[in-house]
Amino acid sequence: MDPQILLALASGALVGLTLGLVGGGGSILAVPLLVYVVGVSSPHAAIGTSAVAVAASALFSLAGHARAANVKWPCALTFALSGIIGAALGARAGQAVDGQKLLALFGLLMLVVGAMMLRRRDALGNPDVRLTFESAPRLAPKLVLAGLGVGALSGFFGIGGGFLIVPGLIGATAMPMLNAVGSSLVSVAAFGATTATSYSLAGLVDWPVAGLFVAGGAAGGALGVLLARRLAGKKALLTTLFALLVIATGLYLLWQGAEALLA
Repeated sequence: MDPQILLALASGALVGLTLGLVGGGGSILAVPLLVYVVGVSSPHAAIGTSAVAVAASALFSLAGHARAANVKWPCALTFALSGIIGAALGARAGQAVDGQKLLALFGLLMLVVGAMMLRRRDALGNPDVRLTFESAPRLAPKLVLAGLGVGALSGFFGIGGGFLIVPGLIGATAMPMLNAVGSSLVSVAAFGATTATSYSLAGLVDWPVAGLFVAGGAAGGALGVLLARRLAGKKALLTTLFALLVIATGLYLLWQGAEALLA
């Protein structure tokens, strides 16, 4: 069997495993794995390919959260629809940036993500929050502005952005963490699909690798969910260890691309 096939499956499984174990932020490993492990031809192609995998993984997870009634659909759709515009603009901007410089900037983003994951999250919130005609003047502007900003970052870096979408939804609506996680997947899928479409039209998606990555991610995600149930008491430790891994990877990308970033 071609080693690249095994590496793509294994890398996808690793991303799926981390997503299942620690939730948001797991997909940020996709681009570094595609570049340095799978050997995708360029950082831009890795971003386009990872966007396909991110969108597919989000749809799988969204189905489960929707069945559990964790998705606040009006808020989620408002955030996602405004974010699609930002994701489309961000994807076009990312394609115009030098590949090595883009990886270095991605490394900086990983440092921010790792730091955010190390912060303890408050699971409390207002479970009764709704986007209605009465609450729209108060909630809609916050959702639209947050969606545009997060969507732009998601498109630029080719990531799902769940680690930004969740606090964005909470900040705009004060919904509980569980609802924010479920609702965020609508945006993750939408942003990933928008970014993937933009990169695909530019010929920057390796479709065979994307398919293998998605297949590996589905298997890894199932295992991650199973392990998460058994290790529920150690969730904080797992999140901390993963955050440190993200920070270490970010430092490596920053070191690799420092020259391009300073040029």
